[in-house]
Amino acid sequence: MEPRISIITLGVSNMERSHKFYRDGLGLPTKDEGEGIVFFQLQGTWLALYPREKLAEDVTVLPDGHGFSGVTLAHNTRTREEVDAVLAEAEAAGATIVKPAQDVF
Repeated sequence: MEPRISIITLGVSNMERSHKFYRDGLGLPTKDEGEGIVFFQLQGTWLALYPREKLAEDVTVLPDGHGFSGVTLAHNTRTREEVDAVLAEAEAAGATIVKPAQDVF
């Protein structure tokens, strides 16, 4: 496994305010704005803002904060086969896979 974090996603309660904070307040360059998600390209990784409720739904947990901090880390791979290997390695190390791998946007 290559040691990297591809995307750090913050589950936010106010997209407009958060977008403005990271773009205008911190000066992070907005790289891509999709439907309900904003991406900022950083050095070697991406920062994403996504509605907290939708992020909790995506990772199949409740959004109320019990067991969900509102932050996700993504490890993108080069191939589908590598996804299986990374998940198996994480599970063997003691991780609980709460959402199986799937194709995404």
